[in-house]
Amino acid sequence: MSERVLTPRNRGFLFLDSHPAGCRQLVADMWQDCPAPDHVPSGAGPVALIVGSSAGYGLAATLAGLKRAGIRGIAVSFEKAATDRRTATAGWYRTAATADLARTAGRDLVFLNGDAFSDTMKDRVADLVEQRFGGRLDFLIHSVAAPRRTDPDSGATYASVLKPIGRADRTKTLLFDEQGVPEVREVETEAAGGDDVEQTVAVMGGADWERWIDHLAGRGLLADGFTTAALSYIGSPLTAAIYRQGTIGAAKAHLEATARTLDERLGRTVGGRAVTSVNGAAVTQSSTAIPGIALYTGLLRGVLGDGLVPPIHQLAALWDQFTGAAPLTPDDEGRIRLDTWELADDVQAAVAERWEAATTDTIAGLADLDWFRAHVRRLYGFSVPGVDYGAAVTVDVPWPGQAS
Repeated sequence: MSERVLTPRNRGFLFLDSHPAGCRQLVADMWQDCPAPDHVPSGAGPVALIVGSSAGYGLAATLAGLKRAGIRGIAVSFEKAATDRRTATAGWYRTAATADLARTAGRDLVFLNGDAFSDTMKDRVADLVEQRFGGRLDFLIHSVAAPRRTDPDSGATYASVLKPIGRADRTKTLLFDEQGVPEVREVETEAAGGDDVEQTVAVMGGADWERWIDHLAGRGLLADGFTTAALSYIGSPLTAAIYRQGTIGAAKAHLEATARTLDERLGRTVGGRAVTSVNGAAVTQSSTAIPGIALYTGLLRGVLGDGLVPPIHQLAALWDQFTGAAPLTPDDEGRIRLDTWELADDVQAAVAERWEAATTDTIAGLADLDWFRAHVRRLYGFSVPGVDYGAAVTVDVPWPGQAS
């Protein structure tokens, strides 16, 4: 196994390497931050499938499910191992750390690495549910943010884009130079054209979520009362043109329509439920790619401070609703709203005021830049408190269940 001293190398918000010890500590911190349940789950625990388990809200769903609900089951993600030139992806290291926590907690959680869109992965999961977990699945959380998807039936590959619909959009965005100096700049994103909307919906809409349900139902693996959620985001009017009213927004609308269709079907067939979970803003690897979101999130933190609700707390609340510890309370569109703290009128008014005032000269006094920069670095295992970044670390960490 190779050991290296790792220093962060990045191009904008994208880092070339990840730090295994930092990723492990980050997972441990999330576990510690997750509220303990009023009653410790006993017995084998419900069987859950988390699709997209290694990052962002999917990682929070996995950790909160383990600690809050005592889940067992299967977690699916798509990560890359270390090579001679690069470390493994951050999600690879986070998954290894999550597996150790699950084992310590006495929970049987199997981690699969591969293309969640493929029928091959769906067959692997169905076989595991059938052979290892008693042939019945209680919960499914779908949390996949991907740039492309290959349709298993047609073989066609679709690519998602981040574009407004109807006309080009100009928005403020936040950038940092190589020395970490912030800049507020206006950027223009061209309008969606051709089949951009259809392609993005094919990747980020509800098609794959529904295909998972079809696949598992076809094998007779949905337990009575089976409940499923796809994780989503609505966000602020300040970012609506590029997000909720753009190509990604069209995909989210398709996801919500899929939830309503699945909810009716599951209620009729297994007495189950399907919802979307609308989560609040967070610094994630996918969100930093969206123009304006970095600026908005930094300003939101500047307004709320510690009142910004972390993903692990939001997903703990979702698991409480799933398991009956709290009422399952979807809105009229079938959405569980875990974002009300963000979209409160007074919060949005304060963020909008700061947005208007934000320039390169003023941004340091309006946004919590230290918090934002640290959280971007932590996505890759850097700037995590308690980690000795001067020490050499082993980068060849085995995938859970594989020998070193």
